[in-house]
Amino acid sequence: MNGAQAENWAENYLLRHGLRLLARNYRCRWGEIDLIMQDGVVLVFVEVRQRQHADFGGALASIDSRKQQRLLLTAQHYLAGRTYPPPCRFDVVVMEDATGRNAQWLKDAFQA
Repeated sequence: MNGAQAENWAENYLLRHGLRLLARNYRCRWGEIDLIMQDGVVLVFVEVRQRQHADFGGALASIDSRKQQRLLLTAQHYLAGRTYPPPCRFDVVVMEDATGRNAQWLKDAFQA
């Protein structure tokens, strides 16, 4: 499974769990957010990570503080035009194999 396939899998998984897609692969000068979704009144910024091997800590360990900071800046850019930004959270979907079978959805994976 490549990155685009992992994002498709994660998107479908989250849609089945009641979230609504707002944007995909949102880019600005600070980085990219894989999926932006709505969960009730909460705006959810989703990072999708897939690794074939758990070497070096696997998919979750690849979201270090530097990556979190880039996600935060990109989310702030997305929200910049809103007078009253909604409540937000950062979720992570990680997959350690190519099937999505061992996927984990980590809600509120880190704080802004």
